[in-house]
Amino acid sequence: MSSVKGKEKEKDVEVLITTRGDPESLSTYSSSCERSWLQSSDGRTKCLHPPIETHWELPSSGPASSSTKKPSSSSFKSFFTFPLTKLRRTKSMQTILEGPRDPKDAQIVESFRRMLFLEGLLPTKHNDYHTLLRFLRMRDFDMSKSKDVFLNYLKWHDEFGVDMLLKEFKFPEYAEVKKCYPHGYHGVDRHGRPVYIERLGMVDLNKLLQVTTFERFIKYHVSEQEKTLRVRYPACSMATKKHIASTTSILDVNGVGMSNFSKPARYLFMEIQKIDSSYYPETLHKLFIINAGSGFKMLWKAVKTFLDVRTVAKVQVLGSNYLSVLLEAIDISNLPSFLGGKCTCSDYGGCLMSDRGPWKNPDLVEMIEVISLREETDSKNDLTNGDVASEDSSSMPQKGDTDTKNGFGLNNLALDESACAGTESKYKLALQKINGLEAALGDTKNKIETLEVALEDTKMALKDLTQHIIQPKL
Repeated sequence: MSSVKGKEKEKDVEVLITTRGDPESLSTYSSSCERSWLQSSDGRTKCLHPPIETHWELPSSGPASSSTKKPSSSSFKSFFTFPLTKLRRTKSMQTILEGPRDPKDAQIVESFRRMLFLEGLLPTKHNDYHTLLRFLRMRDFDMSKSKDVFLNYLKWHDEFGVDMLLKEFKFPEYAEVKKCYPHGYHGVDRHGRPVYIERLGMVDLNKLLQVTTFERFIKYHVSEQEKTLRVRYPACSMATKKHIASTTSILDVNGVGMSNFSKPARYLFMEIQKIDSSYYPETLHKLFIINAGSGFKMLWKAVKTFLDVRTVAKVQVLGSNYLSVLLEAIDISNLPSFLGGKCTCSDYGGCLMSDRGPWKNPDLVEMIEVISLREETDSKNDLTNGDVASEDSSSMPQKGDTDTKNGFGLNNLALDESACAGTESKYKLALQKINGLEAALGDTKNKIETLEVALEDTKMALKDLTQHIIQPKL
């Protein structure tokens, strides 16, 4: 998402939303559901895409739609209706968790994938449907512009060292940082999306810089973003049996005004905003800004000029009477008491220290690890065999059809056999656990079926008995 530059910074962006966009403009790239259009005061328009999860739901086990059921952070058992055997057949975690795709979106994603692959610009680890779709949506499905932002993302990913960061970065100042910068994930919204909360009015930037540095805090922020993509969204998807790929956020700005927007604060805000908008696009579903006073409203008028109009459309600024609006999106049990909810997380030292959610369920986490190991192993096997990882390899050019360049060519990739062996061993052990779980599940289902038959027999017997009792009276 690009920021507004030059003279555009002086213009206040007004968001105008229509019920439907131009049908001719939508016919090529949009999905089948309704889309709206955003218009800034200078006449620029952008498509307001539907929620990124719109078309992606796991198969429902019953006649009733799973969307009508209340999501639960402990509903691992709800995932049992999704066949565990598919965990062994799928190369991509996204394939398992996305469910059905919009045909038009899928078509352009495949075209985008082919274009990148033919130019030697598609690393295997970034070749998944969801990632490519997010960058396409970021630029309204313009393939050329989407390619530019995707390549910028790949360059940043390597230069920032995201992969090594996940393996090596430690943040021992975590607890102290939370004290002077209260923030964290807590529960899910009514759709099953993770809820992220910040209490911006309680941030003490001076104390924050005494316990950490901006550089380390930004690395911590990136590691949390990666955890959300790799663990939180998949866990929420499994718990609700619906594809989850975005976050509902709450920003408490009680007491925030222009004086809070100092030079260090501006630097930190701009760095995080740049990372989130440029490298993690389409991950915000809704942002509720609460306790906004007159001071913050002046600040917001300045801040939103740096934001994409599509992002601004996802923001709702509320005063002190915010609770009823929050409760429309989030169940009261998932709201901390300091926001008017019923949760205190007293066992964890407060709600923002708990990181409460489906991603804390050890069974779900183990499932995600198994799928990730399978994806990693299959990718290495593809590289060993000279193939390119693709969700539909039959539609992709085969080895020898393209040149290898820009460091992404297959001939430049070597497989560490010892590391692969260790991964295989861990993967086999995890699969053994899944096999045992699947066997236990099968046995449980058989018992349930037996009980259902016995229940039907009992019902029939009671019906006969009732008729026998009523007959003499008649």
